[in-house]
Amino acid sequence: MVYRKPEKKLKKDLIEIHTETKNMSVEKDELGQTIGYGADSIQVLEGLEAVRKRPAMYIGDISVKGLHHLVYEVVDNSIDEALAGYCKNITVRILEGNSISVEDDGRGIPTAMHTKEKRSALEVVMTVLHAGGKFDKDTYKVSGGLHGVGVSCVNALSKYLLVTVNRDGKRYEQEYSCGAPKYPVREIGDSNTTGTKVVFTPDDSIFTVKEYNREILAARLRELSFLNRGITIHLIDEREKEDDGTFLSETFHSEGGISEFVVMLDNIGKRQPLLSAPIYVEELDKDSNVSVELAMMYNNSYSENIFSYVNNINTIEGGTHVSGFRRAITRVFKSYGDKNKMFEKAKVDITGDDFREGLSVVISVKVPEPQFEGQTKTKLGNSDVMGIVDSAVSKVIDAYLEEHPKEAKVIIDKVILAAQARHAARKARELVQRKNVLTGSGLPGKLADCSDNDPTLCELYLVEGDSAGGTAKQGRNRQYQAILPLRGKILNVEKAMPHKVFENEEIRNIYTGLGVTIGTPDDAKALNTTKLRYHKLIIMTDADVDGSHISTLILTFLYRYMKELVEQGYVYIAQPPLYLVKRGKEQAYAFDDAERKLVIDRIAGGKEDSVHIQRYKGLGEMNAEQLWETTMNPDTRTLKQVTIDSAAEADRIFSMLMGEEVPPRREFIEKHAKYAKIDV
Repeated sequence: MVYRKPEKKLKKDLIEIHTETKNMSVEKDELGQTIGYGADSIQVLEGLEAVRKRPAMYIGDISVKGLHHLVYEVVDNSIDEALAGYCKNITVRILEGNSISVEDDGRGIPTAMHTKEKRSALEVVMTVLHAGGKFDKDTYKVSGGLHGVGVSCVNALSKYLLVTVNRDGKRYEQEYSCGAPKYPVREIGDSNTTGTKVVFTPDDSIFTVKEYNREILAARLRELSFLNRGITIHLIDEREKEDDGTFLSETFHSEGGISEFVVMLDNIGKRQPLLSAPIYVEELDKDSNVSVELAMMYNNSYSENIFSYVNNINTIEGGTHVSGFRRAITRVFKSYGDKNKMFEKAKVDITGDDFREGLSVVISVKVPEPQFEGQTKTKLGNSDVMGIVDSAVSKVIDAYLEEHPKEAKVIIDKVILAAQARHAARKARELVQRKNVLTGSGLPGKLADCSDNDPTLCELYLVEGDSAGGTAKQGRNRQYQAILPLRGKILNVEKAMPHKVFENEEIRNIYTGLGVTIGTPDDAKALNTTKLRYHKLIIMTDADVDGSHISTLILTFLYRYMKELVEQGYVYIAQPPLYLVKRGKEQAYAFDDAERKLVIDRIAGGKEDSVHIQRYKGLGEMNAEQLWETTMNPDTRTLKQVTIDSAAEADRIFSMLMGEEVPPRREFIEKHAKYAKIDV
């Protein structure tokens, strides 16, 4: 999970498919080179002109997400080579000065003259948007990079880029500045290897964040290693060294692929498995060339965890591949339970949701021509994929249930418990929604609402404690800012059954205050946001350990029960200042120790003993005017928007931080201790 700032720009931020050619009928010549993969395979679609002018349109934003997206675009090219069966090793280096190097042992980008463009195919790839072999079906059957904008976009947004290609026994290179070649592609020597190496330095006049976060990169590279089994990906950080003097490094490699992935996710979350091994599905539809790979494991948790991918792209909004899986699960398990009269003891109705409670799934499909839709273009729309996935999953699970009657009984018993728990949770939800009807507006008594009723203009602050809530109520703009004080720490939903969640008073107040309900025509467990009353939900807690804990509890609840609000960009975290620095009549607020030093340098020449420093340990230490000026005024405040870059990584973090097991949490805290600030 990463955070980005939509308002005042401060800098802060917070993871089994065959690579063999048996699924890819690749034709080669007598020298082993792929027929058709030459200079003329590189097809040109459009130019680069708008990239530097409007970079966010191409890479999402110019903050943390966009900066790291540059690396993913280059790595995508290497992964495409791996999918075609030609690349086994990828090395990503974070260099001094936050430059990046990506090197692979694939075939190397073609360097011969491009017939149409009258220049080297390498230069075409590096300087023309949407140019590459991935648009030629004979070169790449499927391509993850199709979802992105290509390495040329990286080139356009880098103040320096050097590409080196080993191919056909020779070594070639070309350098660029802001996307413009410094010289034509040139031969620089002989080579007995093949592959491509790209070194680039992001243009710091474009990006608001300059520093690469190793853990963000590691999460994505780890994910790719599971999705493309057999590939070895090295991540080396040359900015830091180990005790023995070597650079910090991690290696990601998986022989088990997504089966290992789903086991790892459950192990980290300390979810107790109910089966001895994951149920695994792998099938290639020869008519469409769509391949399906899936691993699923039932566990003792109360949530459904589905992580879906199309051509290695994390489809966080799901799509037809997820719908096909869900349809197969419901039909096959229900048929098996009915046939064996196993649901008679349930005493409640069984629905599709019950078959997916306590289910962790990784589904990866490779689609030659994916069609994406949805708000973030991360929802698969190809209608034929639903039937392909449904058929593949149904065949495997049918056989599994017949061959594993003991495991089948364990699963059906889990389904019955889920149905009974869902029935209890529904009663609790109905109590919340019935309260709305019986009490008129149904709004919580502690809620200080705003006067405007346009959700796009309104914002709701979830404030820690009645005292800070009272201050916020006095300092707010009553027209569009609403305040809901929360009493102490809300329930840790990671450890609670669903009906206990809906019985919790603070959580009920959040539901009723927001105006949301549970259940949509498509999904009985989905959040219904049609009557959402605020398009900014802002978490505002003290800047201390307890405040951080409360913020994490709220985020855990929102991620598990209101993920739609996060995905639609409605969730933010307020940033109250840590310090007020005064010198005479001059004063300034500082949000961290580094900014405090800058303030002291500016107003006192760096002399900390001619200034007065007030340390805010809680929101209650500020008066209403100060809270408005620093934390609530849209003209001066800083908000961190909560987004999900990787659903798998977000699940891992929440499970680890809020789950039952202490050792993983302790290890995480020790690893990140150098970033912590301790109040004494």
